[in-house]
Amino acid sequence: MSSIINTSEASTEASISENAAESTFHEVDDRDRAIPSIEFRDVLLAFDDRVILNKLSFKVMKGETKIILGGSGGGKSTIIKLVLGLLKPDSGRVLVNGEDITDYSEAQMMRVRKKIGMVFQEGALFDSLSVYENVAYRLHEQGVPEEEVEPEVRRMLRFVNLEDAIDKMPIELSGGMRRRVGIARALIGDPKIVLFDEPTAGLDPPTARTICELAMKLRDLEDVSSIFVTHEMNNLDYLCSEYAVVDDEGRVIFEREGERLCLINSKVMMMRQGEIIFSGTDESLRRAEDPYIQKFLRGH
Repeated sequence: MSSIINTSEASTEASISENAAESTFHEVDDRDRAIPSIEFRDVLLAFDDRVILNKLSFKVMKGETKIILGGSGGGKSTIIKLVLGLLKPDSGRVLVNGEDITDYSEAQMMRVRKKIGMVFQEGALFDSLSVYENVAYRLHEQGVPEEEVEPEVRRMLRFVNLEDAIDKMPIELSGGMRRRVGIARALIGDPKIVLFDEPTAGLDPPTARTICELAMKLRDLEDVSSIFVTHEMNNLDYLCSEYAVVDDEGRVIFEREGERLCLINSKVMMMRQGEIIFSGTDESLRRAEDPYIQKFLRGH
């Protein structure tokens, strides 16, 4: 009888111990998630007498997409350059994963950039390199063995539905395909931060939607934090009203947010002349009474 009691007590203790461990893991994970992926604190940047960013403060949390809207010259792309350390602020601080990178040297920034994926406006592919070589570029630079490079390149090209184009040259690709190759290249190394700088500019609506779907897959299935700079309202509609899920057959499908569901992992920030004039949900943005915002929502 006593052995039964002891066994029971032991299993209870083991269960308590497991629960405590699980609780600890949750706390560690929650603490880690509380640190913003990107944070600007009172960032000021001016060229001569022209203020580009005026005491800018905002955060991008883990797994969140921050959609930055605004007209040209509003400072949107400058934000991306600051995150990458390509520009330095005149004052204020820039943090990446809680690390203050403001005064980092180029050598220090190289380490930080390895954790960040960058999607440029034109795809920015090397025309003399094949799709495979473009996507593998970062790994080749790091001296990764070829037997490890190929499966990684194929995995990324599958993610953007372009594995069939692996041997093509950039000149053989459409504009949308070039952007998707650019995204595959940005995702090498599984970065948890991806920066999109006008990734749908000049693309037809169906192709632009495909790019937005890739951003949604990263957000909802890979827990990636991103900044999505755009001036196109269609992108806002896609990113803020749909989410990616995997169905029972393992396919990625996109579902619309319902009346009772509001996407909390997508936020909008609108810029004008280097200042934030709106920050919040897309629903709040559409209700905003600011004449500039209303004009922008109507397509200028």
